[in-house]
Amino acid sequence: MPSERRYGAIRPLAAPLSVAALLGAAILQPLVPPSGARAAEPILQTEESDIVTLPPGGPHRVLVQDGVYRHSKDGRVYVVDLDSGKLLGMVQAAYNANVAADPAGRTFYVAETAWERGNRGRRHDMLVAYNPLTLEPTLDIDLPSRALITPKKADMAVSADGHYVYVYDTSPTNSVHVFDAARKDVVRTVDVPGCALVYPWGGAGFSSICGDGSLANVALDKTATPSLTHTAPFFVPDRDPVFEHSPQVAASGHVWFISYSGLVYDTTLGPQSKIGAPWSIQAAAGLKPASDARAPFAVTWRPGGWQLAAVRARDSHLFILMHRGPFWTHKDAGTELWELDLKTRKLVRRIHLAAPSMMVGVTQDAASRIMLTDEAGDLTVLDGATGAPVRTIRNLGEALIFTVAPGE
Repeated sequence: MPSERRYGAIRPLAAPLSVAALLGAAILQPLVPPSGARAAEPILQTEESDIVTLPPGGPHRVLVQDGVYRHSKDGRVYVVDLDSGKLLGMVQAAYNANVAADPAGRTFYVAETAWERGNRGRRHDMLVAYNPLTLEPTLDIDLPSRALITPKKADMAVSADGHYVYVYDTSPTNSVHVFDAARKDVVRTVDVPGCALVYPWGGAGFSSICGDGSLANVALDKTATPSLTHTAPFFVPDRDPVFEHSPQVAASGHVWFISYSGLVYDTTLGPQSKIGAPWSIQAAAGLKPASDARAPFAVTWRPGGWQLAAVRARDSHLFILMHRGPFWTHKDAGTELWELDLKTRKLVRRIHLAAPSMMVGVTQDAASRIMLTDEAGDLTVLDGATGAPVRTIRNLGEALIFTVAPGE
């Protein structure tokens, strides 16, 4: 019997193959051109990595935050062109992140949290600055800590001149970390006992909402040393709280605090913040003002959502999501979008929404665009002048919660 040498050893060959097996093997052989020549194998090109630089953006290039609540460690910030409907890029915004942009458009910031071993180990709270054209990090520092709660837009803010970034914290107590963009470091931690969140004003100041219904006002001097004042309480927290996501314009230090019942407190922030007398959104629309927690079951039109309101500063128009329901339905999605003139305190229009929305944003230019979302993660764009649909960007994300538009 013939034998075969294999790996230095000699073993007998198997029994001779049958004719049928040989024919089957022949059938399985690849066809060879009659000439016997084979086609040349393609030469694979070496893959080269590069970075695409976006052209400078206009007023309709916006940031959209996706909380990705089903797996929050994969949170993201999308760079979106509202005119083309294209997703231009994205950066990571891990685990209940916060996003804010430099008013001049030079950079945008993400405050995020990660653990060394994925879901355990040493915790790292970070502040990352991104180049808005390459989406490359230009700064990546550790923060002392940050408030690790459901993302709130007022957890982080940038001063009107871009010099300071304020990051709200609750560990070990309520405080605000002051990051100096020129020195690239946290230069001060300001305690705000009993108060929360950050509403910036001017180049060196911010205010926080306090548990007694007042505002704490913090002014920083040239060395970032704080001085603190308080307003008198202007709302009753357990009767008619104000929304944390009330709209603001950082450049002017203006906030329109909106209560759960639909009252608007026109507020000018500063070392001595001035709070105007409240007026009713429903009354501006010709309806009876809504009840507060003292009559919680009265069903009427009420504000609700997450990023529930936005202000277009150039003409002082307020866009707010409204729904019908009793008190304490402040987290219900809006079924209508109401546009109001803040100067005349009159309703401009009511827009019925094709799908309920938890978020509304608006660009600040003359040809403004309104942004809405739905449960499917679509981003719907409306014409800011007419309220007519412009386009829908399908399946942009999973949990779209905030928008950041240039100049807001």
